[in-house]
Amino acid sequence: MGSLSPQFVFRSKAKATEEPTYGSDVGCYLRHTCEQNEGMAGYGWDEYDIRTGGRQTIHDAGNTLDVTTEFVKVAGGQHGGNWGVRVKGTPRQDAPPDLKTTMIFYAAMEGFGGLEVADDDEETGFAGAVTLNGQSPDLGQFKIELTKGPESNDHPQYSHPSYDDKPLDRTFVDSLQVPPEALWQSKALLLSSMKRTVDAYVEQYSQEDMPPPCQIYTVQQSPGTGNIHLVQKVFEGPFEFDILYSSESSPESMSSETLTKKIESATVSFSERFAQVLKPQAPFDKSRFDKFTKSLFSNLLGGVGYFYGDAVIDRSYAPEYDEENEGFWEETAEARSRNEQKLEGPYELFTSIPSRPFFPRGFLWDEGFHLLPIIDWDVDLTLEIIRSWFNLMDEDGWIGREQILGAEARSKVPQEFQVQYPHYANPPTLFFVLDAFLDKVGSKEKRSSSEQQILKEDTYQAHVENTGAAAEYLQSLYPLLKRHYNWYRKTQWGDLKSYDRNAFSNKEAYRWRGRTPQHILTSGLDDYPRPQPPHPGELHTDLISWMGMMTRVMKRIASTAEENEDAKEYASIENAIIHNIDDLHWDEDAQTFCDATIDEYEENVHVCHKGYISIFPFMTGMLSPSHPRLGAVLDLIGDPEELWSDHGIRSLSKKDEFYGTDENYWRSPVWMNMNYLIVKELLNTAQESGPHQKRAKDLYSRLRSNLVNTVYKSWEQTGFAWEQYNPETGEGQRTQHFTGWTSLVVKIMNMPDLGKGHDEL
Repeated sequence: MGSLSPQFVFRSKAKATEEPTYGSDVGCYLRHTCEQNEGMAGYGWDEYDIRTGGRQTIHDAGNTLDVTTEFVKVAGGQHGGNWGVRVKGTPRQDAPPDLKTTMIFYAAMEGFGGLEVADDDEETGFAGAVTLNGQSPDLGQFKIELTKGPESNDHPQYSHPSYDDKPLDRTFVDSLQVPPEALWQSKALLLSSMKRTVDAYVEQYSQEDMPPPCQIYTVQQSPGTGNIHLVQKVFEGPFEFDILYSSESSPESMSSETLTKKIESATVSFSERFAQVLKPQAPFDKSRFDKFTKSLFSNLLGGVGYFYGDAVIDRSYAPEYDEENEGFWEETAEARSRNEQKLEGPYELFTSIPSRPFFPRGFLWDEGFHLLPIIDWDVDLTLEIIRSWFNLMDEDGWIGREQILGAEARSKVPQEFQVQYPHYANPPTLFFVLDAFLDKVGSKEKRSSSEQQILKEDTYQAHVENTGAAAEYLQSLYPLLKRHYNWYRKTQWGDLKSYDRNAFSNKEAYRWRGRTPQHILTSGLDDYPRPQPPHPGELHTDLISWMGMMTRVMKRIASTAEENEDAKEYASIENAIIHNIDDLHWDEDAQTFCDATIDEYEENVHVCHKGYISIFPFMTGMLSPSHPRLGAVLDLIGDPEELWSDHGIRSLSKKDEFYGTDENYWRSPVWMNMNYLIVKELLNTAQESGPHQKRAKDLYSRLRSNLVNTVYKSWEQTGFAWEQYNPETGEGQRTQHFTGWTSLVVKIMNMPDLGKGHDEL
């Protein structure tokens, strides 16, 4: 059990297909799901560990209320242990002195099992605690108690006659039995219950004599058995109450006293572990950065969720989807318009999401970036998430790039983006994480005895401490990885043989499928300028670079899994890719790497739009410190008239004709995932001897400082991390609360200080 529904203000869910879900709504402006621009001054986890719990603060300017939820888990028994939540409300400075707040807790049971109100029905509401008893196949017998809270809690009092029948110092419960497929619509069910109350008051009282709003907007008092229970409390001023979950198989029941102790110990253990694992290095080791770094990482980890449901997939395998003809994008559009998609599944996914309000679902290429900080904190959790993704893979080796599982997830996505296509790829960033795992396993032998002892006691890293477990994990995953790798090579190949192209290898060239004149959504760099018009003979610099990185990691995994013949083959492919990146994509005149296409004379030409595409071979580690092209790449990165800005590396050169045009999504803004790869490779180059070591050190130090300062200042001003940053002003842009790959700034702060070259805040 954990907080595994990150798209909600607060919701707890079991990591199982048919188990209880718990959540809460708050306020006069009803807060349920996380949304953008709804009068929030900021919200999110101040500290969070998926194993122990954490503290979340919601700065609700619209309701003039700050709400804190302190969530802890207590291990024990055979069914996942106990958990508890302390909910506190504090009026903001601009709140009225008699601020009134309604809090709704709901508990829903999907599938087999039962849930009922244990207490005797009190017609006017429950004067004390409310207890729900439940049972399910995976959780066994359990109970949920909502406490009355301390005596300091106050409640609205009215002289209207309706108050005598329903005094607001009571807790109200409406137990409902609804179709299982409607359970996710808890907000609609709540509003329906309140409407029944409103209708009854309209019938009982005239329009001129209606009860006060706090009295009107209450749920029906109808406790009993049901598959969803709505529990409402109404407060005036500050308030506090606990939600206590107890498993019958646990040694002790959850209590408010235990909750208090666990909240304190969870805070201490989180701070200690953070200092040990992700402590910022100079110049960011000042106390003013503590809240910032802990918040960003906690919201990344708090974005881990469990999703279950069917998916919309087009498996028509229409010949148009091969994209082999000129004008193929028009043919594929016609094929898609035939609407041959079907529901498949159900599937399940354990994943970290990019943004609670806007992208509350799994994205394949985002996931690798999300897991790079998480693997430093919790190796075993990371490996579980990776396995969950590969368990989605079909028999051909395809994994859908966007996981929109179930009706609830689809309700947040426009219909035209819901369908997944088995010929669409996405950058294979999970291989970055597997590479990091291999580094951790390989560095185990280099640790001191004291470090070895810390590792041995670290329950988060069993797969690092136990090399046998690491080998077993990789060996069991290897067949899936190999199938996935071969799927990329089979479906995303680029055409060398049909055109006059000289290259070291006649096989290693790649082209994204899913191309239109405006976008290559599958590349992740949506509107980044590409050759026009699209052509089946295109070759893409970023994709061959991704394949090089993927091949290098597959070589390491094959060696670890003792698949020696495969390792030799991967080494040969890697060598061919490194040569072909130069042969196919380097443009001597432009002094940069470029996409290639076929012109009207059926000749191979480069189309050069300097930006992230131009430095992809560097970002993916395909250029050694002595590579002959590295100097030109560093020139491009460091040129303020091209890519360099005081806020990070621009996605497109200032000199490019498309800079800042149209959607301007990947046509100027600073993206933290790409900048992380750049600063990481600058660090690698700065730490190895070579002709560019000194320059790489200078660029690394200045870029690291710029990135941290930009994200930190924006966070201070707005209360949020953002999807991207303006290269001219440093302001956060697009999606707010984007605590997915923007949280990579925590890893950047954890990187070593290589000397001066930074401006401290």
